[in-house]
Amino acid sequence: MPKSALTGSRIREHRLMRGYKQADLARQIGISASYLNLIEHNRRRIGGKTLLALSEVLGIDPSTLSQGAERAVVTELQDAAATDTNTAVELDQIDDLVARFPGWAAKITAQHRRLRALEQTVGGLNDRLTHDPVLSEKMHEVLSTVSAIRSTASILVATPDLGTEWQARFYSNIDTESRRLAESSASMAAHLDHLSRRDTGSATPLEAVFAAFDARGHHLVELEQGGDPESLTAQMPELDSAEARSLALHYFGVYLADVQAMPLEVFEAAAHEVRFDPAALAVQFGVPLQAAFRRLASLQRSATIPDIGLVSCDASGALLVRKSPSGLALPWFGAGCPLWPLYAALNAPGVPIRRNIESEDGTQFTAMALAHPAGPLRFDRAPVYQSIMLLVAHDRNASGTPLSVGSSCRVCARDGCDARREPTVLTRGLNNGVLTSGGNPV
Repeated sequence: MPKSALTGSRIREHRLMRGYKQADLARQIGISASYLNLIEHNRRRIGGKTLLALSEVLGIDPSTLSQGAERAVVTELQDAAATDTNTAVELDQIDDLVARFPGWAAKITAQHRRLRALEQTVGGLNDRLTHDPVLSEKMHEVLSTVSAIRSTASILVATPDLGTEWQARFYSNIDTESRRLAESSASMAAHLDHLSRRDTGSATPLEAVFAAFDARGHHLVELEQGGDPESLTAQMPELDSAEARSLALHYFGVYLADVQAMPLEVFEAAAHEVRFDPAALAVQFGVPLQAAFRRLASLQRSATIPDIGLVSCDASGALLVRKSPSGLALPWFGAGCPLWPLYAALNAPGVPIRRNIESEDGTQFTAMALAHPAGPLRFDRAPVYQSIMLLVAHDRNASGTPLSVGSSCRVCARDGCDARREPTVLTRGLNNGVLTSGGNPV
């Protein structure tokens, strides 16, 4: 709905607040009551002369009546509605809500932002506890030391007639392992304290860059409006190191180039026309397919724009870019699920792959992947490839049997997967009183 279409709703609200009857107001500005009624119900456009007369009688600035609802508020309300699919909402009346009750609209969007931020924080903490290489190493040291102490203590208890010399050795081992446990625990606590004291909690420059992207929904309004990447890096608290700011300039430069090649309003309209087909968009705008992937992932989710995720990796499988869609968490560290089309694309560089996939919670996506050269092709060296995968959420009525995938092996509970490279850390249940993890006693 165009912004001007809400002018009538605002006129009606201001008339009622001032206690005017429709017929009285119409008479004062020289139009019929029936015509004013059509204007107030957004069924007739309002000319500049009539608008000025109305604003003068109502005692308000003309821009207050003519200015449309903020796009950001409308978009956030649409996103909130799309997130909670269990509650039916009147999507066709969102614009009217923003126009008539701006305070309530702002309150709802603020709560939605807060909820989304909390969900991202919880997801990030869960991801970090699972994949942080430093934390994993410290945890392994602690568990190994505890196991050693327990084993030594069990021998002492089970063997009361142990010789004095052997007892001394075991006591010495317990003392040594206890010191090691104290050092490992202190080191792990220091690492956690270091993360908690940082604004972003980012362990690497790349993680800091995408923490900044995540905080903004991967939609950088400043760059959409032609802003300067260097100025933007200075405004982001997540970029708390020179290395992070330098890396951010690279990614912001790519984002700005995509904006210039595919302006937002034109691209969004075209995306709706081709039903978010990146191949059609790449042809229409004359850009590489991977650029169309990135631009689609930068669109703000709404009632008319599906949930879109993006992930890329280098030839080693290490993740470079990650925008997690709802229903499929993408790991911060290491590689993702070996079954992702992202990795299959590396086996056939330059050949686009499309596959329907299903996450563990039943969310289905159309996954489109492509491996492309990371830089210019040269005769004197072999090309270096990167792979990129776009994830577009769809309903379960899509044709064909989807491929079941996970996030990564460590947090995937699927049984009988031939691609599994390590046991899951998720609790599987109790077996004879022993808590198991990935089928192994813990």
